[in-house]
Amino acid sequence: MKASKIAYRPVGLTLGAVSGLLAGVAFKQAWKMAGHKGDAPSAMDEDRTWQEVLVAAALQGAIFAVVKAAVDRAGAATIRRLTGTWPG
Repeated sequence: MKASKIAYRPVGLTLGAVSGLLAGVAFKQAWKMAGHKGDAPSAMDEDRTWQEVLVAAALQGAIFAVVKAAVDRAGAATIRRLTGTWPG
């Protein structure tokens, strides 16, 4: 394993936690903007329809994937700018 990859590991873990928090906030805002008043339904919420549960899951997954990719890419680009080496 390359030294840059090992050195990047703690940075990557921190960025992963930050991206999870940012994605959670973004999803809550998107859910409200979509016209829903309460929290998004979970799969085990028997008072919600299949459609509502699956739409919420799809939206949440898409937001999490985009935020994680953006944060990971920005972190790697920053490391490259600072060290001259891509961490991947």
